[in-house]
Amino acid sequence: MDLENQRRVKEFAEQVGPENLVVIIGAGEAGASALAAETVTAGDPTYAGPLTGVSLGLKVYHVCEDEMKAEFDEAIYEDQVSMMEMVIDLDEIVEQMESIRSQFTKY
Repeated sequence: MDLENQRRVKEFAEQVGPENLVVIIGAGEAGASALAAETVTAGDPTYAGPLTGVSLGLKVYHVCEDEMKAEFDEAIYEDQVSMMEMVIDLDEIVEQMESIRSQFTKY
């Protein structure tokens, strides 16, 4: 997650409260998804950005997880996201996201 997005997430959490914020990740591989998820839950593990040492504990999901798919209009999801599911290892991404949530999510 780049430094600007870290700054935005931190500001949103301060504005609306971390219990009222959900982060949706769209990275195409498990490692990148897990890194972004860890950043918004436990803090920036690279020690480079605004979330260094900041444990927000936010809820975080990948856009292709069933919980998120259920929130979208089916036609829009089909048009905008479904092709991604065909080329990613969704099982590995879901496993990583569930692990991060179980370890670091507070809300």
